[in-house]
Amino acid sequence: MTEFEVAMQVAQLNADSMKAVAMALAAGVGVLGPGIGIGMLVARALEAIGRNPEAAGKIQATMFIGIAFVEALAIFALVVAFVIKFA
Repeated sequence: MTEFEVAMQVAQLNADSMKAVAMALAAGVGVLGPGIGIGMLVARALEAIGRNPEAAGKIQATMFIGIAFVEALAIFALVVAFVIKFA
């Protein structure tokens, strides 16, 4: 094996490791915000239900729609992480 082939293998290994780290960072940071958002959303919904139990059905429906929108951001971050890894 020549020096050039060894250098190419090392460069490829470094690029693959950098892609793996970039994927981990993109996924980790990308789900941090939605995780906090879902926690706050559910906490406020439970507080609202505690204050007005008669409106529980309306509050829950709105809460689930909000959770779906926030969760879409986390899924988008995961897709971006996979694009970074495999592109």
